[in-house]
Amino acid sequence: MSPFKGQTGLKRILNAAGYSLDGLRAAFAGEAAFRQLVLLNVVLVPLAFWLDVSPVERALMVAVGLLALIVELFNSAVEAAIDRISLDRHPLSKNAKDMGSAAQFISLSLIALVWAIILIG
Repeated sequence: MSPFKGQTGLKRILNAAGYSLDGLRAAFAGEAAFRQLVLLNVVLVPLAFWLDVSPVERALMVAVGLLALIVELFNSAVEAAIDRISLDRHPLSKNAKDMGSAAQFISLSLIALVWAIILIG
């Protein structure tokens, strides 16, 4: 059992919310890609509500933007963990970082694909 896992109930939920906010602040302060995706969502989410699309289409348009934020958080976490272990170049470290980047590329492609299918449709 981890010594960091001691809280239960409401205290655990409040701690988890605080850690989540800390993570969002760290990502926003330290990751340009995360800030760019936030800006993209600031544009796309209102646009999805302005466009004449069905509620399901609107939900998909918003969801893919938020998914890209989630993927960027995971990508940044992988990069931070790899850098914490060692700043030396290693093929496995490169693979881990490249795979995180590939995941983000796919999530951005998904935004373009979903929006194109709905708008051109």
